[in-house]
Amino acid sequence: MSRTMLMVGTRKGLWLGMSDQDRAAWEWSGPHFPMEEVYSVLIDRRGEETRLFAGCSSSWFGPQIRRSDDLGASWQETPNGAVRFPDDAALPDGSAATLARIWQLTPGVEDDVVWAGTEPAAIFRSEDRGETFELVRGLWDHPHRPEWQAGFGGQAFHTILPHPTDGSSVLAALSTGGVYRTSDGGSSWAPANEGVKAEFFPGERNFPEFGQCVHKVARDAVEPERLFLQNHGGVYRSDDGGDSWRDIAPGLPSEFGFAIVTHPHEANTAYTFPIEDAGGRWPVEGRARVCRTTDGGAHWDTLGEGLLPDDFYAAVMRDAMCTDDHQTPGLYFGARNGALWCSPDADGSWSEVRSGLPDVMVVRAAALP
Repeated sequence: MSRTMLMVGTRKGLWLGMSDQDRAAWEWSGPHFPMEEVYSVLIDRRGEETRLFAGCSSSWFGPQIRRSDDLGASWQETPNGAVRFPDDAALPDGSAATLARIWQLTPGVEDDVVWAGTEPAAIFRSEDRGETFELVRGLWDHPHRPEWQAGFGGQAFHTILPHPTDGSSVLAALSTGGVYRTSDGGSSWAPANEGVKAEFFPGERNFPEFGQCVHKVARDAVEPERLFLQNHGGVYRSDDGGDSWRDIAPGLPSEFGFAIVTHPHEANTAYTFPIEDAGGRWPVEGRARVCRTTDGGAHWDTLGEGLLPDDFYAAVMRDAMCTDDHQTPGLYFGARNGALWCSPDADGSWSEVRSGLPDVMVVRAAALP
């Protein structure tokens, strides 16, 4: 029977969970990196040994990407943190760019490529499986960058989606700036926000070329040109790789939220965790629920009735919900009250597998041999 691994990054360290395929009983280690913010993690199974990555931020030593080739028993660091801005990288006001956080770690299509999204908003690329990274200058030098704004949680690239059959094609999203795409490996980038609303802009600027507060984008597992997007306001679907988007929020308790996740094997199936609104960043009516569509957003079902808590006033952040990739996948979410929930069939059953953790920022899961 295969195993299941969980990485849970919090504002005060990293926890690792291991279970079998049933995902009923868990063994835990942690905290790894106590009192460091962990906003991004990655379970990379492409090599002979599974490599774990953790994007950490220390108030004393700054950001650092750590990696482990023994499932977290030991960790390696890279001199100078692996990700650093070059000396000539300047912010729009002319000051030197200084890395604050690593918001995203994503494997490339190529065996040794790893992508990193950061705050301030930038993307870095590694060609040696995460040991060193270089700034993607085509995006950093983009003429739109001076007009990107900081969202409530900062300004960062939180989504990086390489196309599964073409490593030179990558979709990325930031808050606040919207969706951007490259088809040449990162040399040039163009916005891809047609149909996505920016409700905070006045009048006719509600649908600008860029500037949207995109919270997360996920790719369909079967149809790679199909994408699902959770916006600051609105849930959207694209069937053309981001050329255009249409609103699929009708039927949801709220169009506001942070996380959106797709099923690892089935087409047109996505999950979101609705939040009341920007002013009340907790589940709608304080009821923790996951909403699922199996038809690309035409209809939504509510999961967790009678199983997930009703008196729940903690948000689930953009990277704090995920699936594993067992044949019958599990669905997970961690909340800002330190609770971690699992549905081992991504459907009708739920259990709280951890409580009392620090503020959960990222959850990733994978099946291991």
